[in-house]
Amino acid sequence: MSTDPYEPFRQEVRNILGEALRSMGVEQKVEFETPDPNIADMAFPCFPLAKVLRKAPKAIADELAAKIAPSALLERVWAENGYLNFKVNGDHLVKDTLGAIISEKRDYGAGEPKSCRVLLEHTSVNPTGPIHVGRARNPLIGDTLARCLRKNGYPVTTEYLVNDVGKQVVLLTWGVEHVPSSEVKPASDRQKVDHQLVGYYQRANELLESDPEVEKQVAEMLRAFENGDPLVIEKVRATTERMLDGIKESLTRIGVVLDQYTWESQFILNGEARQVVERLKLSPYAHEEEGAWYLDLSTFGIHGREQNFFFTRSDGTTLYTTRDMAYHLDKFKRSDLMINVLGEDQKLGQAHLLAALKILCEEKAPECVYYSFVSLPEGRMSTRKNVVVYLDDLIDEAEDRAFEEVRKRRVDLSEEKMRQISREIGRGAIRFNIVRVQAEKQLTFRWEEALNFEGNSAPFVQYAHARCCSILRKAGEFTHSFDPRLLNEPYERRLIRVLAQYPATVRDCGERRRIHLMPVYAHEVASALNQFYAYVPVLRSGEHQNARLTLVEAAMWVLRGSLDCLGLAAPEEM
Repeated sequence: MSTDPYEPFRQEVRNILGEALRSMGVEQKVEFETPDPNIADMAFPCFPLAKVLRKAPKAIADELAAKIAPSALLERVWAENGYLNFKVNGDHLVKDTLGAIISEKRDYGAGEPKSCRVLLEHTSVNPTGPIHVGRARNPLIGDTLARCLRKNGYPVTTEYLVNDVGKQVVLLTWGVEHVPSSEVKPASDRQKVDHQLVGYYQRANELLESDPEVEKQVAEMLRAFENGDPLVIEKVRATTERMLDGIKESLTRIGVVLDQYTWESQFILNGEARQVVERLKLSPYAHEEEGAWYLDLSTFGIHGREQNFFFTRSDGTTLYTTRDMAYHLDKFKRSDLMINVLGEDQKLGQAHLLAALKILCEEKAPECVYYSFVSLPEGRMSTRKNVVVYLDDLIDEAEDRAFEEVRKRRVDLSEEKMRQISREIGRGAIRFNIVRVQAEKQLTFRWEEALNFEGNSAPFVQYAHARCCSILRKAGEFTHSFDPRLLNEPYERRLIRVLAQYPATVRDCGERRRIHLMPVYAHEVASALNQFYAYVPVLRSGEHQNARLTLVEAAMWVLRGSLDCLGLAAPEEM
């Protein structure tokens, strides 16, 4: 397990603050807040104690401050506006933080290995067209969360459930087989397979809405699939695999590679979906209506139009939700913790799923991370209606804009090298911009924000890493042995305090699924580094040089770790 430089100070505060609270007649677990490092390192809010002690929070903080004296680890303890603030001993923090980072390097911030097997399902978009920006939030949240969980020591398997059964993919297959190519408008001029195939899906959808015969043929294909017709299954599988190849290519471009793909059809072919149906039919909650079976979930808190959860159609075929149950029963066998990354429109479906699993007497349940969809300023994206910005187009635009920025600044580089850097910057800008917004908050996609190369952005953080590498290249060899008191400038101490927060940030991102905190933290490190570099000389700084170069190297390792958690490249030059 990696060293957490702040943990000795936290433990010290827990002990002395717990003792002070007990002397006031309060038994309470000590929970901290993390304030601005320019103010304090830890803060204890006294507001919750106001009712218990019948005193104003300010008076409680003042009384606690009077009971606690500074110690070898604590530089200062003081009360302010109802908070009890703590400042750690700077020399101790310098020694512990830089010592941990330089010795652990890439492992700094890592959690101890855990036995809990995590199965993280993400992306799982219907393979009916190229992945668009509205749905790209799912794989970026999922991949970043997987990286943060792995950094915390969890063995993580990422998985994509391929919907190769439902009406949409059958409709796509019908379109490929029956729609003349002259009626098809590809998504773009590029020859990428998903961009070429989506036109068949969109045209088939138009015909479905206007021609009852098309609707009949698609319904017959769907029934044949579920009844195990090998010819129909082979056709649908082949079309789905072609579309999925294009989707995988787009995901790979932004650094998302899933460990495995599970095909929804397997739960029909191996009989597990039918087993779920038969088990549910035996439940006292199960009822039949015109041949279709459903569960009455009113006793599970689901009422109104949504209380009847259908698990078969009137013709006896299964629904997606039934096959999803079979999939979850399969996942229970292969994991200790299941996490599903889902759009906010799936909340009701998950409520139905959880209730149905309880009816089957399953004690396990998936944990869900919900996200709001990405929209355009003019409204929500839709593949069916062709109102989209495709991820491939976004990546191309990001790389082109990055190339123009690199060409302005680096006339000394070959075009090949400029293109390489542009790919790293452009793709990083997309990931950073999408992940930095909390998952459940709405995100409206705007080009000027996604491709912002200044301020709170991936290029800003990547450039800070490249700057560290440049300084270290120029310095050559140096020693990490120095007196911690040499690093006493305010900008040096602020940077060290930020670097010391990395292990806690990694834990927060993984254990609490708060991945949006990582880009916030990475930006804070880059800002602190830039301020340090702007005001404090590093090279040719005499007796301070070894200490300051060690600080630069430490910042490089933390930036590199942060970028890796975010799935971003860490360029050594920009």
